[in-house]
Amino acid sequence: MGVYEELGLRPIVNAAGTLTRLGGSRMDPAVLAAMAEAAASFVPIDELQEKAGAAIAEITGAEAGYVVAGAAAGLSLGTAACVAGLDVAAMDRLPDTAGLRNEVVVQRGHRNAYDHAIRAAGVAFVEVGYLGYPGAGGTYPWQIAAAITERTAAVACPILDTPGTVPLPEVCEIAHARGVPVIVDAAAELPPRANLRRFVAEGADLVVFSGGKAIGGPQASGILAGRADLIASVALQHQDMDVRPETWSHRALVEGGRLGGVPHQGFGRPMKVGREEIVGLLVALRRFAAGSDEVDLARFHARLDPIERALDGIRGVRVSRHVPPGKPVPLLLVDIDPVLVGGTAYEVVNALLAGEPPIAVVQSWAERGLIAINPQALTDEETEIVATRLGEVLRAAR
Repeated sequence: MGVYEELGLRPIVNAAGTLTRLGGSRMDPAVLAAMAEAAASFVPIDELQEKAGAAIAEITGAEAGYVVAGAAAGLSLGTAACVAGLDVAAMDRLPDTAGLRNEVVVQRGHRNAYDHAIRAAGVAFVEVGYLGYPGAGGTYPWQIAAAITERTAAVACPILDTPGTVPLPEVCEIAHARGVPVIVDAAAELPPRANLRRFVAEGADLVVFSGGKAIGGPQASGILAGRADLIASVALQHQDMDVRPETWSHRALVEGGRLGGVPHQGFGRPMKVGREEIVGLLVALRRFAAGSDEVDLARFHARLDPIERALDGIRGVRVSRHVPPGKPVPLLLVDIDPVLVGGTAYEVVNALLAGEPPIAVVQSWAERGLIAINPQALTDEETEIVATRLGEVLRAAR
């Protein structure tokens, strides 16, 4: 009996992709081995973060990097860095931002549920632009410029390449002309691998990526890449600071006058990462960066082939493939005629989850009458299971 069975749980076949609610990605044995090795010894976390940060910087083209406890934690910490900088008193007050730079400018077309992580640092959003593009006009560059004041801590771009919004390079030009940093939420912007460097190259001051999705690292991990001074603020607000000024490894910062004192258990303390996660993410990131989008795309298509063959000839079912623009992860779309099949797409989703073994598929297409299969988290063996079970469910429904 496996560990999940001992807990009374049924392991799920994941045909829905690298979703947080299902545990993210499947880690490579090399990543798991590195995490086990890291757990067997002790090292100073600040030094380990510095080594990992140097590798992140090299891969992303940023000045510095840092390992965070998931992309949402990266957004919270990055925002806290933009608010407090290297002001120890400000760090100590967060998330109370009264009297500090406590506003973040955001385009209305970029708002989403995940930007709660930015607001968690105690800032308020200043929204600009219009909804309903193209009819209502979207966002104009002058609106961003006009919204930036002495209270602005950052400009946030939680969603990229949204029609009607001002593109990132222009946002950065506007913000930088006024001395304001730009934060990019790129949690789910991998692949393509080129995006590891794209957003920094386009001017972003801080970029967040999920570590537990396409990168294939620990689920509760992420990377933050960007300006060295902002990453330094993140480290000071995140790491365990139960230390004495006389023995602190970075006491030169205080002695040299760069810091007013030693920060003590900052805003990021609840978001700490362990040595295992740092090492596991670093190994996974290096493996991912060395890979190929083209090779991955071919492998994903090959995983969808047996599923498509298994559905051939089922009445009321049409199958096609969809590759989202700029994202080399194909989806198998199963268009269901509820009358001929005898059930809706939502009913098929629930039947797959209730079966043996439980199978999770992409749910967001079901409102359009479609079942979507994402191959990212599937093994070859699981692909055959999905092919068999989906065919059985569709035939049984009729």
